[in-house]
Amino acid sequence: MYLVLVRHGESLWNQENRFTGWTDVPLTEQGKKEAKHAGILLKRTGISFEMAYTSVLKRAVDTLSIIKETLGEEILTIENWHLNERHYGALQGLNKDETRQKYGEKQVQLWRRSFEVTPPTLSKADDRYPGNDPKYKDLTEEELPLTESLKDTMNRAVSYFLQEIRPQIVSGKDVLIVAHGNSLRAIRMYLEKISAEEIPHLEIPLGIPLIYEMDENCHIIKQYDLGK
Repeated sequence: MYLVLVRHGESLWNQENRFTGWTDVPLTEQGKKEAKHAGILLKRTGISFEMAYTSVLKRAVDTLSIIKETLGEEILTIENWHLNERHYGALQGLNKDETRQKYGEKQVQLWRRSFEVTPPTLSKADDRYPGNDPKYKDLTEEELPLTESLKDTMNRAVSYFLQEIRPQIVSGKDVLIVAHGNSLRAIRMYLEKISAEEIPHLEIPLGIPLIYEMDENCHIIKQYDLGK
């Protein structure tokens, strides 16, 4: 069985060097090209996906849509908020370089990459609060984050993986996940048994498929990316 992870193509706020998190920004033209290229690379593998999962954020949803169109396949697709990017709290929308100048490189690196440190909390009165977005109308107040650490992101993403995605792989299906830097980092941390000390150094490139060959117990036999 195959499990393939793909981070979405370049988004508008990737291009503008902003903290994005749950902000629903579109792909750039470059991002659309990266998504198409990912589809071309996957088509060459000959893998025929039976299930695809993505977040509810358009940069991931649109990347998956372009990949499916490039593959020329109808793939049963599920969108779920558990695969959303990490919520960056009050940092969302801020330019990363300007934030470094204001708070210092060390503090910003802690917010971005440490396992348990959370960015500044968002107020529920803030327009950026996810409770204002109709996409999340069925979520409880406890499920709506005001900020998240990578640990928080891992808890929700890996829980969803174990409950919903792993059983599909164990049943013999080839599965594609198109998501975000931190939700994919969280899943990789679980699958590859990466430590909290090592995980800050793991980079997830845009639009490059990572292939796992899995056994019937969802253990990795082999892994490689299609970026070379």
